[in-house]
Amino acid sequence: MHALAKGAEVFIGLFQQGGQQFVGMITGIIPTLVVLITAVNAIIKLIGEERVQRVAQASTRYFITRYTILPILAVFFLTNPMCYTFGKFVDEKYKPAFYDAAVSFVHPITGLFPHANAAELFVYMGIAAGIQKLKLNTGDLAIRYFLVGVIVILIRGIVTEKITLMMISRKDTSNKLKKEKIAL
Repeated sequence: MHALAKGAEVFIGLFQQGGQQFVGMITGIIPTLVVLITAVNAIIKLIGEERVQRVAQASTRYFITRYTILPILAVFFLTNPMCYTFGKFVDEKYKPAFYDAAVSFVHPITGLFPHANAAELFVYMGIAAGIQKLKLNTGDLAIRYFLVGVIVILIRGIVTEKITLMMISRKDTSNKLKKEKIAL
C-alpha cells in the first residue's frame, strides 16, 4: 500500500514540476518571444517587404549564399514554418536543397533568436538547463549552435543540390531514351 502511495506521489510530482516549468516560461520566455516577434515584424515593415525580397533574391546567385544567407534570413524573418516560402526566390532545381538547408536551421537559430522557432525552444531550454547546472555560459552554447548550424546547412544544401541535379539528369536521360525509342 505504501509503494502505491509513493508511486502516486512521484506521478503527480512530475506534473507539478511541469506546471512550475510552464509558469516560469509564462513569466520569462513567452513575453520575450512576443516582443521579439513584434520587433522582427516591425523591422520588416520599416525596411519594406520588397527590399527584403530583393536581398533574398540576390542571395540565391551563389551556392554558398543560397545555403547560408538565404536560409538564415528566411528563418530569422519569417520563422518556422513560413521560412520555407523563401524558396520562391530559388530556381526550381535548387528548391529541394534550399528546403533541406532551411529545415535544418530551425533548431540552431533558436538559442540566439528564440522567436524563429518557439516549438524548438523547449528542446534548447532543456539542454541549456543542463549547461547552467554545470555553471557554463548558455550564450556560448547558443553561438556554437548557430555556427555549427550554418556549417551543417551549407553542407546539406550542397549535398542535396548535387543529388537533385543528378536525379534530374537521370530523368532527362531516361526521357530522351524513351523519345528515341518511340521515334524508332
